[in-house]
Amino acid sequence: MFGPLDHIGIAVKNLKEAERRFSLLFGFESLGREEVDSEGVAVSFFDTGNTHVELLEGMGDESAISKFVAQKGEGIHHLAFRVENIEEEMKRLSEAGFQLLSDAPKKGAGGKLVVFIHPKSTGGVLVELCQLAP
Repeated sequence: MFGPLDHIGIAVKNLKEAERRFSLLFGFESLGREEVDSEGVAVSFFDTGNTHVELLEGMGDESAISKFVAQKGEGIHHLAFRVENIEEEMKRLSEAGFQLLSDAPKKGAGGKLVVFIHPKSTGGVLVELCQLAP
């Protein structure tokens, strides 16, 4: 079953500028940057206490984040929820009729295992499941 909200993903055009803007907004610096090759993004996390805010910049025109920003502009991209066993959740959700965007979990930021649920299955919201690294 789903655990707590892990993070809110925000798509940005320029990670450096977004980090500056959110540092001013929150009053503290990000936890640092990371590149996630499996998704073609550079990310920066802010720890807000109960959850994280993940800023995402596409690392090329073919990145899903680059396409999202080009089409919709900067803004909320996804909600991510922690799960104990991502493969069991994937099976449960598939059997319930949800469309997953991959057949197997991928390595995400922070070494987490991740999978996304298609927004068509969730009323227009891209949902990510993430399992802490073993």
